[in-house]
Amino acid sequence: MAHSLQPLHTFALSSQCQNFIEITDSAQLQTQSFNAPFCLLGEGSNTIFLNDYAGTVIKMATQGINITERENDFLVSAAAGENWHQLVTYLLEQSIAGFENLALIPGTVGAAPVQNIGAYGVEIAQFIEAVDYFDINSNCFKSLTNQQCHFAYRESVFKHALKNKAVITQVHFKLPKIWQPVLSYGPLQQLKNPTPQQVCEQVIQTRNSKLPDPYKLANAGSFFKNPIITNAALVPLLAQFPELPHYPHGAGHHKVAAGWLIEQAGLKGYKIAGIEVHQQQALVLVNHGHSTGDDLISMITHIQNTVLARYNISLEHEVRLIDQHNECHISLEQSA
Repeated sequence: MAHSLQPLHTFALSSQCQNFIEITDSAQLQTQSFNAPFCLLGEGSNTIFLNDYAGTVIKMATQGINITERENDFLVSAAAGENWHQLVTYLLEQSIAGFENLALIPGTVGAAPVQNIGAYGVEIAQFIEAVDYFDINSNCFKSLTNQQCHFAYRESVFKHALKNKAVITQVHFKLPKIWQPVLSYGPLQQLKNPTPQQVCEQVIQTRNSKLPDPYKLANAGSFFKNPIITNAALVPLLAQFPELPHYPHGAGHHKVAAGWLIEQAGLKGYKIAGIEVHQQQALVLVNHGHSTGDDLISMITHIQNTVLARYNISLEHEVRLIDQHNECHISLEQSA
């Protein structure tokens, strides 16, 4: 029976799936068939269905938070279906800090490790002790240590070796009792000896000023990854564009701001059908309605082509795009 996907993903393109199942108890996974095409979903804030999906959409809606105090840290175990921002604020209420830079990131706890969510100088990987998951092939529950998750910038094993083979059921975080604020990014630099709550409030204020509320104006948050380029490639770029925001990324590389590249290429407010590069934050695409997956693909390729022509940098979309059967990637070959 067809089920509307429009209310299940925050970009809200009009689409349907063949079957829809909500998981409220992880044990349900052991009786679920994974033979036909399937797509795992949390709150749909980082997933866009480009057209009707010829398979089963499985929404993780499990709940539960458990906190164990240890000598030097708190072990926080949260079910995959828990809302991420609500976990951040709940822990701050319990005087457990560490996640404040990641406040207001939409989505669920289970989606956080897949994408290795990050913001304002903090990535979730630094707090993860272990990830529990359901192994589809063996039909049993397993666990991975932080190291086994192969975390990198917006990357994890769940996007590669375990893609379509694992359903994250619970994430175990360790949050040190000794708190060190991370104030290296943007508006956080102005804070002087802040409390965790003050950092959280500043992050919320900043995100609200830049990013549209997906429940008021359909969007999927930051659409493109910040490109990572070699130091050698950065030198001529800075000579031509001295204002380009850039941050060291490991040895020999820098991360540059995708939103700045898009904005400076004159694309803010650019529109195809009802899809628009957001007026306040060029990293966000918004959907005003009456748009199709093809309109979105046209927008993505136009942005990628424009940025490549101007800066010789290939932009990759961060948002997961689902076509009729599979996840798909829209990319351009970088010129020599």
